[in-house]
Amino acid sequence: MKKTLVIGASLNPSRYSNIAIHKLVGHEHEVKAMGLKIGTVAGVPITNEMTLYKDIDTITLYLNAKRQAAYYDYILSLNPARVLFNPGTENPEFYKQLKKHRIHYEEACTLVLLSTNQY
Repeated sequence: MKKTLVIGASLNPSRYSNIAIHKLVGHEHEVKAMGLKIGTVAGVPITNEMTLYKDIDTITLYLNAKRQAAYYDYILSLNPARVLFNPGTENPEFYKQLKKHRIHYEEACTLVLLSTNQY
């Protein structure tokens, strides 16, 4: 299973990042989560610190392009296999940096990928 970092994780059960954490756990992926508020979703602790995790396969973003800028260096330092830009998070400026670092990126919905077994 793919070790996934959710950036923009929310404690609010109606937010897509929260639903994604539940679905990722349900599909038996190892999940790490980072958000503004500390807490736990589906047994996954949410931190507000830029922890240097090892072996992150996928980073799935739930932050708009403007808010992503503060995370560019952090995301690049984790060297994930891919970064998923969920609807509303598209960011052509960041795509260029990811491409330069040979990190694959997709404009894709984590929930759709999971539900269609394409994750």
